[in-house]
Amino acid sequence: MRFLTCFLSMVAGLSIGQAAAGDVTVQVDNLRSDDGLVRIAICPEDLFTEPTCPWRGSAPAAAAVVTVPGVPDGTYAVQAFHDEDSDGDLDRRGFRPSEGLGFSNDARMRFGPPSFEDAAIRVQGNGRLTINMRYYQ
Repeated sequence: MRFLTCFLSMVAGLSIGQAAAGDVTVQVDNLRSDDGLVRIAICPEDLFTEPTCPWRGSAPAAAAVVTVPGVPDGTYAVQAFHDEDSDGDLDRRGFRPSEGLGFSNDARMRFGPPSFEDAAIRVQGNGRLTINMRYYQ
């Protein structure tokens, strides 16, 4: 009996600490072409705009829909870029990106990326959002 009580306490403790996870589907609008890939990153605040966002996905630009599986419940900012040449890098001419960028909440770039607060969304279970792609050249 004592073993059973200890085991049940352990299992209850594990389930309390684990956050639920869901799939986040991102529709990307306003692409200027069907060339290349659409790349999505779903980032917690400390990794926003960093190349190490833990939840990522991509799809052909012609599809314009990316589903990122297994995103735990939490607050994130979603960023997207239109990798028109499929090289994995955001191309720039000078300081301005030459490939499209977009953020959750339609947060805009001014003199750099938007703040996390402007782009922050709440993810709880499966979700869907739309990002409008913007081109600066």
